[in-house]
Amino acid sequence: MWENLSAKFYLNFIADDRWKYIVDGLKVTLTVTFFAVLLGIVIGFVIGVIRSTYDRTHKLKFLNFLCNIYLTIIRGTPVVVQLMIIYFVIFGNSRIDKVPVAILAFGINSGAYVAEIFRSGILSIEIGQMEAGRSLGFNYLQTMWYIVMPQAFKNVLPTLCNEFITLLKETSVSGYIALQDLTKGGDIIRSRTFSAFMPLIAVAIIYLALVMIFTYFVKCLERRLRQSER
Repeated sequence: MWENLSAKFYLNFIADDRWKYIVDGLKVTLTVTFFAVLLGIVIGFVIGVIRSTYDRTHKLKFLNFLCNIYLTIIRGTPVVVQLMIIYFVIFGNSRIDKVPVAILAFGINSGAYVAEIFRSGILSIEIGQMEAGRSLGFNYLQTMWYIVMPQAFKNVLPTLCNEFITLLKETSVSGYIALQDLTKGGDIIRSRTFSAFMPLIAVAIIYLALVMIFTYFVKCLERRLRQSER
């Protein structure tokens, strides 16, 4: 049995340097995830502020209406469909690198969920904090920036980290636009060797290891935040 496993391991990963498909795919997956999270945070922050402002002051009505349309569309359709629309429809007539397209698609998708995270974090801060800031002479934006947002960001930071973990797994559908991410790298090996077990199990183990590592850091972050509140 061990000889059979070693032979399959050699065939799937050593022969013709097929392990490079996994390594290169992992680099693409981490790159897409990292920059998509940054884009999602920017989009989510802006929308979260707009929606929370409307909830408390009923201002920015038109912007809040546009944000609701965005949230309804993005959260109501699968991310793989959004990815394919952006690549094959919006950028269908242009020769554009697949990595920026994936970053854009996953960033827009993540922004819809991050927006609700920021909105809930802002609304979790007592209205008295806003009134205290205004009594000190701050205008609305200054109060939000210097008083409300630092507290809200601290409250939602663990949830944002969990969004990073979720997005990491969601990028596994990047192969639908022929982007050679981690999952696609394993699939390429499978198509070359006609052996599905080892390459796909290797991909699954790598995803699991990454999720466990990031989960550990999230728990450490939550523990640190709890200590700072004492």
